[in-house]
Amino acid sequence: MEQGVRQNQISIPVYKPSLDGKEREYVLECIDSSWISSRGKFIGLFEHEFARYVGAHYAAGVPNGTIALHLCMLALGVGPGDEVIIPTLTYISSANCVTYTGATPVFADSRESDWQIDPNDIARRITANTKAIMAVHLYGGACDMDALTTIASENSLFLVEDCAEGIGTLYKGKHVGGFGDIAAFSFFGNKTITTGEGGMVVTNDETLYERVTRFRGQGLAKYREYWHDIVGYNYRMTNICAAIGLAQLERVETFLERKRKIAERYRERLEGLPLTLQSEPDGVRHSYWMVSILLDDHTDRDPLRDHLAKKGVETRPFFNPIHTMPMYASRFQRFPVAESLSRRGINLPSWPDLELELVDFICNSIIEYFQNKPHDRR
Repeated sequence: MEQGVRQNQISIPVYKPSLDGKEREYVLECIDSSWISSRGKFIGLFEHEFARYVGAHYAAGVPNGTIALHLCMLALGVGPGDEVIIPTLTYISSANCVTYTGATPVFADSRESDWQIDPNDIARRITANTKAIMAVHLYGGACDMDALTTIASENSLFLVEDCAEGIGTLYKGKHVGGFGDIAAFSFFGNKTITTGEGGMVVTNDETLYERVTRFRGQGLAKYREYWHDIVGYNYRMTNICAAIGLAQLERVETFLERKRKIAERYRERLEGLPLTLQSEPDGVRHSYWMVSILLDDHTDRDPLRDHLAKKGVETRPFFNPIHTMPMYASRFQRFPVAESLSRRGINLPSWPDLELELVDFICNSIIEYFQNKPHDRR
């Protein structure tokens, strides 16, 4: 089926934000006060409350999650000649933020068990040029942070956490983003909480925080007005975005509770089919940013997506491994687990206000596909 046909028939989207809290009230306050750009009370409030929520000492709001990752790299001094080890199965910004600095992303494979970056493969790829490791908490799960912190410590490497998909995800009772030196979050419209477009850098290191805020604010020096002593960027969050974010953050645990119920319903209804949902290992609270399924047979992925599209259900495939992208494929590499996961994965509708009756409809449609599919497609 053509992608255009898929999109024209959609009635159940993969995601849509829940905006029935104080978002309108706070945004109108910004407009009434005329504080709509990168100054205003909601920026500081949102940063403070978000830091408190994830258990960090410092937080800096930015326009989007990619910028947050770029600032992480800049604050750590990552640059030409350095290497940063990242999972190949992730969104493209995880690699691009390394490339922006002139450094080289080095890819690592995933684990079949939880789809997260494989610590053993990281260890094999460390060289004299390795500056940092990036943990990407994929689809709301959590990386093996015990293993990653040990590897980083034993090899004197920085540890960066890409938590774009991990708002509300806990590892052994601690929110992701608090294990490494610095972390990035995203508040895009399909994230667990949203500002429309937005992101946040969090850290427990005061020096890193000061570097982030200086790079974020055009390299402005503290001691002299309109004096810029480093090349910086205009990477500041607006007051309006922060106002939306604060209202969203006030209801984050409600969102998470609803999303976990949705995931539980999917797991119950899809049990026994030739597929699995992303696991929730001991010690992890999965936030289910996306409810993701992994088909036993990769040849079912596209036909199942087409079948669901005919029912009006939008789905999305897993990310393509970054090492297969033209700009990162200058040399042939194989990452068998990540490649297999990518070919077999589908993200299903999972926004907080998704009614369980619609989840049942989606599950019934998936069951129908497997009941009616030909046993031999040759």
